[in-house]
Amino acid sequence: MRTKNRRDFLKAAGLGAAAVALPRALFAAETPGNRPNILWILSEDISPDLSCYGVPAVQTPNLDKLAAQGIRFTRAFTTAPVCSASRSAMITGMFQTTVGIHNHRSHRDDGYTLPEPVRLITDYFRQAGYFTANVKTAAPGVAGSGKTDFNFKFKKPFDGTDWNQRKTGQPFFAQLSISMTHRGGHWKNLRQKLDNPVDPAAVKLPPYYPDHPVAREDWATYLNSIQMMDQYVGKILKRLDDEALADNTVVIFIGDHGRCHVRGKQWLYDGGIHIPMIVRWPGKLDAKQVCDNLVSAIDISATILQIAGIEPPKHLEGKLFLESDRDGVWKPADVHDYIIAARDRCDETVDRIRCVRTKQYKYIRNFMPERPYTQRNDYKERSYPMLPLMRKLHAQGKLTAVQALFMAPRRPDEELYDLTKDPWEINNLAASPQHQATLKTMRGILDKWIADTGDMGQYPEEPSAITERDRIRIYGK
Repeated sequence: MRTKNRRDFLKAAGLGAAAVALPRALFAAETPGNRPNILWILSEDISPDLSCYGVPAVQTPNLDKLAAQGIRFTRAFTTAPVCSASRSAMITGMFQTTVGIHNHRSHRDDGYTLPEPVRLITDYFRQAGYFTANVKTAAPGVAGSGKTDFNFKFKKPFDGTDWNQRKTGQPFFAQLSISMTHRGGHWKNLRQKLDNPVDPAAVKLPPYYPDHPVAREDWATYLNSIQMMDQYVGKILKRLDDEALADNTVVIFIGDHGRCHVRGKQWLYDGGIHIPMIVRWPGKLDAKQVCDNLVSAIDISATILQIAGIEPPKHLEGKLFLESDRDGVWKPADVHDYIIAARDRCDETVDRIRCVRTKQYKYIRNFMPERPYTQRNDYKERSYPMLPLMRKLHAQGKLTAVQALFMAPRRPDEELYDLTKDPWEINNLAASPQHQATLKTMRGILDKWIADTGDMGQYPEEPSAITERDRIRIYGK
């Protein structure tokens, strides 16, 4: 029934079947000139914890060089703090909540398809003559994960696994996922593999973590994974140079969502949705730019279509964060007064949270405030050494008041943070008399967005959409 409701909503918004056809005139496939290749590198589970973003202890010379050759965006955010929902949104250019793909690892077995007229952006590239690749053979010594992780049924999202499979002279769109920065067994021996491993004593921990050897070691290991990933990026960029592709390839580097730490991944604090974003396009984008415009990850889809000479379909919810002047030089476009992000069920952990972020303020609404921050999540219980540490220290009364916030038995209904004064989001101003006007404004923005986009998170999830493993954990059978 909700699939029908979703289609009815899109039809009412002028996005029905009449908009589905992809007329040849939509594309610039026959436009004279050399159409650019596009290489979209996604590093998993990272925040802007690179040396070019001013983070101490970590060394990322290859990404620093890439940033110096193009634009480094300081306020880029994903629409979800977990991979499947975030990636599903990016590949469609739509909020995951608009098209019913918002719950983590959902619709794996129920045959759910995207509502009309929504398409994967690779469909538009393919029809415009591009070769599309989900790269696995990234560079000598570097393998792409080939990850898709989409919350819907799909057919052939990519043409191949390497851009070298394309026809001679054919432009390519390539997605390349790097899993090194995702927690896993490969993190155990990172220190031995690096010439310059991060010193745990030199890291700067967020104030909501205890200053403890376990916390420092875990944070340093995360930064080590970034240093290893940076080496991979260097080899990938060298391959572009060696194949004489660098000058005609737009390189976009981002994270698929924020860092895999307590209060990061799966949460709407900046640690979960703030990502690095670097764009290089020789001869078209001026080098050494730093841009503080708000950018949403779903903007990437619309923007790279435009760069390729493909008119972005009108139903896309992403906006063009780059624009071309009369001389063909591209510059940042300031298109957002705020960005929206959403968290829904993650694995067996049922929740619903929404946020509105401007340059100064973050507003968070907890639709299930009775559920604690530390409600059971098997993935985190297995993988986050800082979580049992904080539980132990809390029981011993050794956490500071700021650190103990995450141990609270329930969450506030609303949260409001002044990010210019409180970048770590620890001083909730929702009850402050001086901030009621701001609270009301942010609350209104979210209410309007929920109504305008038909936020599907407001409806109960069908059990059939949940994987058997998570269904057993949720329902106990």
